[in-house]
Amino acid sequence: MSWHRSALAAALALAALPLGPAAAAAAPAGGTGDPVYPSLGTTAYDALAYDLAFTYRPATRTVDGTTVLTARALTRTAELELDALGLDVHAVRVDGRPAGFRAHDEKLTVLPARPVRAGTVLRVEVEYTADPRATLPHTGWVVTPDGFAVAGQPDGAHTVFPCNDRPGDKARFTIAVTAPDDLLGVANGLPTSTEPHADGTTTRRYAVREPMATELLQASVGRYTVRERRGPQGQPLRDVVPTARAADLEPALALTPGQLAWAEQHLGRYPFETYGLLPADTDDPQAFGFTGLETQTLTLYKPNFLRQPEPLIGSHMMHELVHSWFGNSVTPGTWADLWLNEGHADFYGLTYRYERGWPDSGGSTTLTDRMRRVYAQGDQWRHDSGPVAVPTAATLFDSQRYTGGALVLFALRELVGPEVFDRIERAFLRRHRHGTATTADFLRTAAEVSGQPLDGFLREWLYGERTPPMPGHPDWTVDPVDPDAARRPGGVPRGSGTL
Repeated sequence: MSWHRSALAAALALAALPLGPAAAAAAPAGGTGDPVYPSLGTTAYDALAYDLAFTYRPATRTVDGTTVLTARALTRTAELELDALGLDVHAVRVDGRPAGFRAHDEKLTVLPARPVRAGTVLRVEVEYTADPRATLPHTGWVVTPDGFAVAGQPDGAHTVFPCNDRPGDKARFTIAVTAPDDLLGVANGLPTSTEPHADGTTTRRYAVREPMATELLQASVGRYTVRERRGPQGQPLRDVVPTARAADLEPALALTPGQLAWAEQHLGRYPFETYGLLPADTDDPQAFGFTGLETQTLTLYKPNFLRQPEPLIGSHMMHELVHSWFGNSVTPGTWADLWLNEGHADFYGLTYRYERGWPDSGGSTTLTDRMRRVYAQGDQWRHDSGPVAVPTAATLFDSQRYTGGALVLFALRELVGPEVFDRIERAFLRRHRHGTATTADFLRTAAEVSGQPLDGFLREWLYGERTPPMPGHPDWTVDPVDPDAARRPGGVPRGSGTL
């Protein structure tokens, strides 16, 4: 731990202040107690808004950033703690006044000129430089040959901008991206202004209408073309496509209106101001470790995946689209609640697949048959990856959270029937729209809407060490556990790759 040289005077001034008992006890919260990432984020304040500015420097391939965080202090504190990693911080101001700061343990501790009282709304401004190519323990940067994109989930957003990097603290966002005129800067939401500069660069500003979790930020620079079309309800759709790949990718992009119509039939009106895809302009298989990521209103994709025929990509595209409802509009309160995102996305992605008549990679042609196969692996997955709602950082993105979560939803539907299940889903989305929700919130909604005591049933499915009996299918059996399976190559299935 070391003090930044430019912060020394402010730090000394703060140290000279008299510290009574209240001030001495006013240290920032040491994390949120998240079951998966207990040191990530803080509960000492509530983030209200982030105003972000990114300037891409092609000569050095670095990004100059400014983050302005507006927050309400929830406790009296002498320090403000932001998550930050790999950021070269140049200056920090609190309410326009220079503040001391120090970087340590993936944190940026900010020292205002005087302690902050509970209830105070304050403005923290951080100027910094980031190198997307930097070697870090984990990163939210996606490096491309002529720019970058962002993939912050689950714990990478604070390598892109200093923030309260936890899903339960959503905020409003505006994003400005400045790039040379031969490149295009884009971000979540919709564009609000374009400002050309005399030095051959242009700043484009974007606003996100609804609150957003930090891990859902998207900002990108590259040689892009914007393709616009309309959704089934007339909503604007915006794809940001590498110009050289636009023709190849158009068949996949043209699928979105039909997919959106299907999703709205099942989940209700699309909850955001726009939707579209951002195929990152890179062929590097290591650029990011997934096929698609649901960054809010602008889903990030590996471009070559989208060049395949519709039966090979349609269910995965539906999976990412469904995250607009489960994950983006209704965001998990903690990372232990990830199954709410991924289980729902897989459930509807698979339903879409089989309705369209596309067999999956295992030969299943119906959701029931696929769930029977997953059910057989239930005890093995619980042994290798833990119960569905008990992930660790190492097992967070195992298939137990995906098709394992879908299996829980299937069991619930088999118990209460399709009509009641649909009412539960709509009520859950309505109650927590543009907010956060936990597993307990889902259990509460299911019980209240169904009028049945479902808490014990769902807790057994979500937290039990053994796979419960499947309602309506007494003939379904669970395979014996192989205690060494997880140690073999490919032993633990990960993600939604088998959609």
